[in-house]
Amino acid sequence: MDLGIKGKRALVTGAGRGIGRAVAAALAREGAHVAAVARTLPDIESLLKELKAGGGSHYGEALDLMPEGAAAALARRLPEKFGPVDIVVHNVGGTLDITDPYCPLSDWRKVWRHNVEIALELNEVLLPSMRQRKWGRVVHVASIAAAENQGPVTYCTAKAALTAYTRSMGRVVAADGIAMSAVLPGAIYTEGGYWDKASKERPEHVRKYLSERMAIGRFGTLDEIRDAVCFLCSQNASFCVGSILPVDGGQGRTFFFQ
Repeated sequence: MDLGIKGKRALVTGAGRGIGRAVAAALAREGAHVAAVARTLPDIESLLKELKAGGGSHYGEALDLMPEGAAAALARRLPEKFGPVDIVVHNVGGTLDITDPYCPLSDWRKVWRHNVEIALELNEVLLPSMRQRKWGRVVHVASIAAAENQGPVTYCTAKAALTAYTRSMGRVVAADGIAMSAVLPGAIYTEGGYWDKASKERPEHVRKYLSERMAIGRFGTLDEIRDAVCFLCSQNASFCVGSILPVDGGQGRTFFFQ
């Protein structure tokens, strides 16, 4: 399927590894110019080498988006260094290994910043330009934990907020030709990731999890999430106004989403 985004400019955060890297590479193959951001310079350098081998004008930056104002500063300098952004894939997120439901408020703020506020900060700067051009795609990579109690309380709460924001703000920007959406991945296997390590260190736990929690009986792949995200970045997603798309292998059991 031709996604119709050749020549569009896409920003992908958390692009060094995993889902973000897979999405960045796929958008580049579709003819989009990609600005990739991640914390680790070697990851960005290797990704840029891969992207530029396929042609196109791409940009990479090693940057920690956690400090307040870092995301907004990135968004403000992108027009000069990269060009006006048409597509944003917000892939930064995670538990930060904060699992205690009784954790201090300072930990709650870290999880909130990581999973919600960075995206809001980028959107605040980037949405006005999209509105002026009457076209844009904003995709938040959330989690099935946004819809039900699957993971640490802090993480579930933050992803639920991100999903509610997507659903609400999606209606606000729709009239300006911007399709804002969210993908809710389930358990995804990535090399060196949590489930890779668990498969080696706690195989019985993994077998139990797959049999009891995953209707499909296996983990998801990067390609399966990548393809869902890329569709929502495409011309074909114009009717996806605040759409919330679970891609979870039957892990989630809820009927309704935010």
